[in-house]
Amino acid sequence: MQTEQRLKELGIELPRTSAPVATYVNAVQTGNLLFLSGKGPVQADGSQARGKVGRDVTTEEAYKHARLVGLQLVAVMKDELGDLDRVKRIVKVLGMVNGVPEFEDHPKVINGCSDLFGEIFGERGRHARSAVGMGSLPHSITVEIECIVEVG
Repeated sequence: MQTEQRLKELGIELPRTSAPVATYVNAVQTGNLLFLSGKGPVQADGSQARGKVGRDVTTEEAYKHARLVGLQLVAVMKDELGDLDRVKRIVKVLGMVNGVPEFEDHPKVINGCSDLFGEIFGERGRHARSAVGMGSLPHSITVEIECIVEVG
């Protein structure tokens, strides 16, 4: 329950896990790896953050959206594992940014999620990562992130 205590110390309350929007599940575990499906940014009012980063949304706003996605992913981990202390390591993060063609700060956006994982899990939250631009994302969301987690 150390990770749960860390959430309390940080003043973080996990959101309810959002249901998949198509024919897939939120996570699949095989062996000691938990593969989390891509999630988008769900705002406090329940709506998804939408738009093109670099046109409709600033890098700073998109960073906050990536942090919201990170919260969704941690909520999925909690639902799947029951106890966040079972997270041995965040192994890999794939962050996708719905940016205008000339947008170049994809890593700065996805840092919103990566920084959150570091805050919550400490060294266990350090991970390999890709941050890439997309011509579009489902429902015009600003960011989609998926990850792979080692569990114990």
